[in-house]
Amino acid sequence: MCCAAIWFGDPTTPGGALPACPTKFFLGITCPGCGMQRAIYSLLHGDLAAALHYNAVGVIALALLLVSFGTYCLRLWTGRRIRGWHNLRWSAVAVLLVVIAWFVVRNIPVQPFWSLHV
Repeated sequence: MCCAAIWFGDPTTPGGALPACPTKFFLGITCPGCGMQRAIYSLLHGDLAAALHYNAVGVIALALLLVSFGTYCLRLWTGRRIRGWHNLRWSAVAVLLVVIAWFVVRNIPVQPFWSLHV
């Protein structure tokens, strides 16, 4: 349902039907999730390069979520315990550190970091 809303809402056109990021709207900073609607829209249209431009870490997070879902389904179908990346000891800390670093790096107003600002 959400993918259909993004597909038909076209977040790449300014002033469209889909809402803008509230963090960017109210605070004027780019949050770690900014650009995800446009990235998902680009992925739905098969444009991986544009999706990575809008939010590279978000695209990687979507891939990791798909892998996690796949291992979960495989565990249900086979009945055996299958360990995924999310079962590793430091995976939660690593994800948190990557999100914090992405938040900081996207808001540095100096090139080449400013090119990550969407």
